[in-house]
Amino acid sequence: MANAEFGRAVRRWRDRCAPEAAGLPAGGHRRAAGLRREELALLAGISADYVTRLEQGRAANPSAQVVGALARALRLSDEERGHLFRLAGLAPPGPDTVPTHIGPSVQRLVDRLAGTPVAVYDATWTLLTANPPYAALMGDPTGRRGHERNGVWRHFIGPGSRARHTEESRRAFEAALVADLRAAADRYPADRPLQRLVGELRAGSGRFAELWDAGTVGRHEAAHKIIDHPQVGPLTLDCDVLTVAGSDLRIMVYTAEPGTEAAERLALLTVLGTQTLTG
Repeated sequence: MANAEFGRAVRRWRDRCAPEAAGLPAGGHRRAAGLRREELALLAGISADYVTRLEQGRAANPSAQVVGALARALRLSDEERGHLFRLAGLAPPGPDTVPTHIGPSVQRLVDRLAGTPVAVYDATWTLLTANPPYAALMGDPTGRRGHERNGVWRHFIGPGSRARHTEESRRAFEAALVADLRAAADRYPADRPLQRLVGELRAGSGRFAELWDAGTVGRHEAAHKIIDHPQVGPLTLDCDVLTVAGSDLRIMVYTAEPGTEAAERLALLTVLGTQTLTG
């Protein structure tokens, strides 16, 4: 059960975390240098009321997902993250579970690519964080919860994405995606959320079940993609996936060839963000 010490730790680290370090504007009058509760809630994908109850020791049994999200939002080190899990009465994730912690060096890399669409996924293709240009390009993910944040689930069961596919490219993409998820399941056999995800995918998608039962193991590698954006139209982009050694995180980066119409449209999206385009 989360206790007063858990709440004090969250408050202490919230006060320490500067808004600009978390990718937020630092302007306006502030009583403290750190994050506001509403800002921490936004970054962690939970309600501000829940943050308040956690800090005051009134919220019991925060889930591992919530504690992990708070650790990412607060930019905690590996040691601090482990301490926060233990304060919540939880065992820190071990070597047999999918890593979800974004270390300071990876976060700095994402921060420095402020003009490029970048997202960080774990080994199951669950979205951990995305910068504003990525949200503008692919849709704002801040309201997504649970499996809604998983790229495999969204493709086979959920609403899909803005990426355009031919029948041939779709089949190749699906085969690679399932092979990649199977490889992750082999690497992390004790990860129960991953087991539940696979079970729901097999039950909810005949195509996924067919590919899963084929037993192929591999890695999903990105290439050229056409993104159908609802405001600016189609963008032909290079999509590269970088794997972080030691943490199995995937950094997805979208870029456009200089001088192309796609580059102009991507630059426009980066400036406008997720606001609705009119006129």
